Amino acid sequence: MGSSSENIIIGEIPSYITVYKDGKIDRPRETAFVAACVKEIGVSSKDIIISQNPLISSRIYLPTSNNHNQLPILVYFHGGGFFFESAFSQLYHNYFNTSIVLSQLHAIVVSVEYRLAPEHPLPVAYDDCWDALQWVASHSTNNVINTEPWLINHADFNRIFIGGDSAGGNIVHNIAMRAAIQPLHGGLQILGAIYAHPYFYSSKPIGFEPVIGHEESLPYLAWNFVYPSAPAGIDNPMINPLAPEAPSLSGLGCSKILICVASNDALRDRGVWYHDAVKQSGWKGELQLFEQEDEDHVYHIFHPESEHAKKLTKLMASFIFQ
Repeated sequence: MGSSSENIIIGEIPSYITVYKDGKIDRPRETAFVAACVKEIGVSSKDIIISQNPLISSRIYLPTSNNHNQLPILVYFHGGGFFFESAFSQLYHNYFNTSIVLSQLHAIVVSVEYRLAPEHPLPVAYDDCWDALQWVASHSTNNVINTEPWLINHADFNRIFIGGDSAGGNIVHNIAMRAAIQPLHGGLQILGAIYAHPYFYSSKPIGFEPVIGHEESLPYLAWNFVYPSAPAGIDNPMINPLAPEAPSLSGLGCSKILICVASNDALRDRGVWYHDAVKQSGWKGELQLFEQEDEDHVYHIFHPESEHAKKLTKLMASFIFQ
């Protein structure tokens, strides 16, 4: 008897994602989706459609216990290697509810639900996130589709921030580079960018990255999985901002940057590498690096009520309001 097509694996990152010949995809590490809630203590949330074609959506959070008439906007890109997790997942919903209430993050958060690989290989996610940012910016003008009253009534469009963790931190970089050459609606500018444990990589190991087995490391495998057609592969400028063909980091389209790393994170050295490269590029904005000792990758997302997580989120809040 021949094997059933439903059991034939055609793509896999072990323990993270398995793709079967019949089209089924398992993402065992993905947390369950949860509903938005308008009446949670200190914060309201709801789901909104940004675009029907392509389908881009978002979960938006509004602090309800604040004394600010106009709030800064944080357009946020979740992590998950470009192939799992969601703006609607329990993991990220809990993080934003907790961070807004406990860490006084008084900002409107637009958490973007971008399309994932392998169903939608990169660069789709970058385009979705750019379109979401443009949709937010369009609320500053009279040219907006799918109007969102929380933005119209409460947003300060002079204080737009972008942020993300892991793969989302990588998206932050690519959006900031795009903003330098492509204007936002209304002539708006990105004020600041927050990179939390950003996902960068290259064909040459740096720091404590393994030399032997480098091509079998998770960041290397994940990039080839989510962007199999990437020109130059792992040295594509979108994952390696110091690649020979990469544009100068001096052109980053924002006024200030906060880069956060964790000492036990396998991507820690990449965050520092990126910080040093921006510093040496001639970029004219304000640059800040924060490192948390004795923590691992995206600890603040997994344990938002921990003291270290609250410390990090308060730093983000200070970065937004300073």
